[in-house]
Amino acid sequence: MTTGSVSLFINPTAGRGRAGRRLSRILEIFDQAGVEIELHVSRAVGDLEAQVLEKVNAGTSRIIVAGGDGSVHEAVNGIMRADNSARLGVIPSGTGNDFAKASAISLDWEHAARILAERTSTETTARRIDIGRMNDRYFANGAGVGFDAKVTRIARSYHWPIGDLIYLVAIFRCMVDGIASPKVTITAEDFHWSGPVTLVNVSNGPWVGGMFYIAPMADNSDGQLEMLIVEPVSRLRLAGLLPKLMQGTHVDESEITHTSVRRLQIEAAEPIQSHMDGEVGEMATHFDIEILPEALELI
Repeated sequence: MTTGSVSLFINPTAGRGRAGRRLSRILEIFDQAGVEIELHVSRAVGDLEAQVLEKVNAGTSRIIVAGGDGSVHEAVNGIMRADNSARLGVIPSGTGNDFAKASAISLDWEHAARILAERTSTETTARRIDIGRMNDRYFANGAGVGFDAKVTRIARSYHWPIGDLIYLVAIFRCMVDGIASPKVTITAEDFHWSGPVTLVNVSNGPWVGGMFYIAPMADNSDGQLEMLIVEPVSRLRLAGLLPKLMQGTHVDESEITHTSVRRLQIEAAEPIQSHMDGEVGEMATHFDIEILPEALELI
């Protein structure tokens, strides 16, 4: 028996083209499960978000995305901006797949597709997760200002087929350029911090850039965000911290301050770079960040 149709959104360029190459098999898996798929292909940055917003406003209640963290970011913003609600399923096909790891989604894309096909055919819901918001945009996995945002911008400018290592290359490129330390003021409930920083990372999930275990304590269903402030560091010290960042053993280092928050404001003395889920935002001086508990339902 065939269920009502499910909207599948795919970014064929995600994961250096992996998503596009997997499409025929994904469609086959859903067809075998008796799930009717309405296919939507993203052709440019922002296109997937606009299509998701349109479909959810038109009444679509089940959205599946085959892509990476950028595609998930657009889908989440489309769902959260819509007047209606919709559940989200993800077939991880990107470079880092940080959201999939944070949400206990299988990184085996065929296995993930089969699970979603089964759940959509039986109307099964997996779980609800928290969603973050920074200014007027939403994020699923995390946001950051300062050095990690610059790294993200540079990593996205490269098109080399080296997977997660692209972020490591971008870090070393940023180190060559110099490590800026803008002065910021951070206010979060009973927490206050002021001074120069290398970066401020606010995590809903544990991973960033695929290979960095930046917030090992983060849980995207606990109703809070994990904020890590890194004070100014030298190039040599940053290089020494990288292995710890990959292993998640950096949190107690002297240059790092960690606190759990539900809402915070960051004020910068001058415009600085930001990112959400690896998507680079406009330079700004004010960032209002909060957690929206159980705001999104996963398939």
